[in-house]
Amino acid sequence: MSVISTLKRSLKPQELVYRFYERGLAREVEAGELPQHVGVILDGNRRYAAARGLADARSGHEAGAANIDRFLDWCVDLEIPYVTLWLLSTDNLARDDAELDDLLRIIGETVERIGTRRGARDRVRITTVGALDLLPEAVRLRLKRAEAATAHHDRMRVQVAVGYGGRQEITDALRSLLRDRAAHGHTLEDVAASLAPEDIGSHLYTTGLPDPDLIIRTSGELRLSGFLMWQSAHAEYHFCDAYWPEFRRIDFLRALRDYQRRTRRFGR
Repeated sequence: MSVISTLKRSLKPQELVYRFYERGLAREVEAGELPQHVGVILDGNRRYAAARGLADARSGHEAGAANIDRFLDWCVDLEIPYVTLWLLSTDNLARDDAELDDLLRIIGETVERIGTRRGARDRVRITTVGALDLLPEAVRLRLKRAEAATAHHDRMRVQVAVGYGGRQEITDALRSLLRDRAAHGHTLEDVAASLAPEDIGSHLYTTGLPDPDLIIRTSGELRLSGFLMWQSAHAEYHFCDAYWPEFRRIDFLRALRDYQRRTRRFGR
């Protein structure tokens, strides 16, 4: 029995149409130019939990964490080499202690799981970015261990933004720049006279990664909330109504198709 015959017998008509649509969309996307770096604002976990009548926000965060594995599989399949996931903002650190404790635990478990998945397709290198000194020491050490354990992986680079805020990153970059110049004997006047954008860029958390080509935000919110403020100057944006736990492969493919249909001018 052919694969098509099997599908027809096992799926409802709507599901069959959906599968064929997704397959055609995948072929269209794979034939085009794909972004090299995709950033994702994983938004809507708490609203997903409330809308689905789940017990608490923790259930929503756990569902969102599970969807990260699926998303990375889609990126590996398409050979997208760089992904940045915004898991926790500096503003999130002001949440209720009980929810924050759950969220930090889930983030730690998720990052470790990503780094220890087996198989050649899962050789994911993890790097963490953010104001990590604002995190509890146990969480910070857990993230750093995952980073160290995957330093030799070369299939895909996954940058995890935890305790991250765009304004905080730029502030820290300027602080680092000034300290570095002062250590080399430069005065504030010297720095001001010669300061160029690339000087600040070389002190950002994300130094060493290309700027994102595409940034996706889920949950229907039409704002960046400070995500990669400096690096996203020439990025394309895609906003999706689905809450992150319900973000599907077809949603990702649509975002990529949207990206491919645009003409990137890089400010020119």
